[in-house]
Amino acid sequence: PARLSRTSFRHQYWTVAQMLTHHTMGGCNLLPGDLLGTGTISGPSPDQAGAIIELTRGGSQPLTLEGGSATTQEQRRFLEDGDSVIFRGWCEAPDAARIGFGECRGTVLPALQA
Repeated sequence: PARLSRTSFRHQYWTVAQMLTHHTMGGCNLLPGDLLGTGTISGPSPDQAGAIIELTRGGSQPLTLEGGSATTQEQRRFLEDGDSVIFRGWCEAPDAARIGFGECRGTVLPALQA
């Protein structure tokens, strides 16, 4: 796999407390164990973009994937059929145990014929 981006929650605009408050103010019965999505988190530098649409400037600048030889380097403007996306996340602090999200993996399937 080729790493396309690496960012940090420190670049998130809203705090977790603010996101939980916003979520529950609409009447959501948030329970322990519920998964809360933050949306795309992008950092200040280009290699910290949180989405391929940002990395490729809206598809106008192809992204060269790591690996392979110089003559067989793959490029992407958008995800393609068969591409796999892997998310990994963790939280760590000095003198504290590292808490991991684990891995979330998915593969882009071809569109269904109508």
